[in-house]
Amino acid sequence: MKQQILILGAGFAGMWAALSAARLTDLHDRNDIEITVLAPQPELRIRPRFYEAGVENFAAPLLPLFAATGVKFIAGSAKEIDVANKQVWYHTAQEQLAALHYDRLVLATGSQINPIVPGAHEHAFDVDTLESAAHLEKHLHQLVEQPDSHARNTVVICGGGFTGIELATELPARLRAILGNETPVRVIIADRSPVVGGRYSEDLCTVIKQASDELGVEWQLEADIASINEHGVKFKNGDFIASNTVIMTMGVQASPLTAHIPATRDSQGRLHVDQNLKVVGHEDIYATGDVAHARTDDKGNTALMTCQHAIMLGRFVGNNVAADVIGANPLPYSQVNYVTCLDLGAWGAVYTEGWDQVVKSTRAEGKKIKIAITNELIYPPKPEKDIAFAAADPLAPFV
Repeated sequence: MKQQILILGAGFAGMWAALSAARLTDLHDRNDIEITVLAPQPELRIRPRFYEAGVENFAAPLLPLFAATGVKFIAGSAKEIDVANKQVWYHTAQEQLAALHYDRLVLATGSQINPIVPGAHEHAFDVDTLESAAHLEKHLHQLVEQPDSHARNTVVICGGGFTGIELATELPARLRAILGNETPVRVIIADRSPVVGGRYSEDLCTVIKQASDELGVEWQLEADIASINEHGVKFKNGDFIASNTVIMTMGVQASPLTAHIPATRDSQGRLHVDQNLKVVGHEDIYATGDVAHARTDDKGNTALMTCQHAIMLGRFVGNNVAADVIGANPLPYSQVNYVTCLDLGAWGAVYTEGWDQVVKSTRAEGKKIKIAITNELIYPPKPEKDIAFAAADPLAPFV
């Protein structure tokens, strides 16, 4: 029987894990290893673009790519990991319960918004999934059907991280295109930080504030949200902002499937992994992407929940899980280079380098870099074996 490498998830980490594993088995001419991806859809959803308009277009098909590289795909949603019996229970597309055996498991099920704010589930939007981002986009277009009011014209974004900032700076133009240029739209970021963009470098914060000011994006700082209802957002200090559109971008946690594996997890639910991305304490389970707490270098930095890290984590984990089965030497994960490119709507974008986030490019120049990354670089390779395997090499340059 063939050795079974089972990869849960077809996001950036899962897709690249599958291609990298297939690459190494091909190099070693091993036909006794089967690589299977289990995910709800055979497509890579371009999550970093979900703050943009036209979200229904941000998914790339994977079946041609998997066919070209010898990767098997099964449509389904993983529900339970049975570590003792080395199998995964999942719901098929027809909602039937089924099980898959594995010899090696790669957990690449990503992360999700898990807001604990009362009323968020019932009354807030998010851009966490393609479906939820499409739901928000539909709502925005329907605002024009509502009576003109402060609440209709006001959007409150809960959370001033990357997603919150990119969405907020994009929204003034999107709202005016829907409601008219003369409509007094307000976009407000509610964040716990005492300063604009406070979780980032001073250099980057200065740019974020400048762009926010020029675009008219407001910041509600030191904001501790008490609850959300159909009328808006209430803060613990008693303030209230009336809004028909409240969007959650905070409270991101690793996939709840990490709890099925008896191992150490961090505050975001990510599994601690060793340098080869094997879950600590488990010889046959690996974690990658947003479910992995992985050191990127010898300076104490750990991978972030970004596609930048997920892509490289996927390449390394795929190589290493295949190497484990083959009996080859693994490649210790390392990702010393770190860059950021933050879209700032009509203002442009800002590109930084290093963990200290030194600003290198802004405005139109930064926007060109951002577009090159999100419209080209992070998309899947062409469905041709040689091209895909060359791109899946963990040692191939990325950024």
